[in-house]
Amino acid sequence: MSSFSHLDDEGKPKMVDVSNKNTSRRTAIARSIVTVDSSILAHLSDEKKQTKKGPVFQTAILAGIMASKQTSQLIPLCHPLMISKSNIDIHINENKEVVILCEVSLDGKTGVEMEALTGASVAALTIYDMCKGISQNMSIKETTLIKKTGGKSDINRS
Repeated sequence: MSSFSHLDDEGKPKMVDVSNKNTSRRTAIARSIVTVDSSILAHLSDEKKQTKKGPVFQTAILAGIMASKQTSQLIPLCHPLMISKSNIDIHINENKEVVILCEVSLDGKTGVEMEALTGASVAALTIYDMCKGISQNMSIKETTLIKKTGGKSDINRS
């Protein structure tokens, strides 16, 4: 039976020791989905996607990238990482939802799942913040890990 990796034998919190792990290419892709009402969608469908606070998608992209780089300062016991790639893609899907994909990668001894999840989450929160002046009828529906490569096991839920 597996145990929590961030607890020692006595149940106290610990940072996972990765010193004996091999360096490998590690990637993670996370997705957040934001549901919005038709009034917000009309603004986001406009080519400029502009609010009084600035361009919505471009601001959310910057916020997500910045957040992925700061994950170890937001989530206890996460390793500070030298990320080599953090990329955010935002689009409106066929269900008229805002879909955020955050891809993070590095060559290292620990994965970047939390960095991808943090980047997607903060981008979603930024969209929420920037659009709430138009309408509060929106929600962050889901944030999930879509893909992970490197380390002990790979995940692909796409």
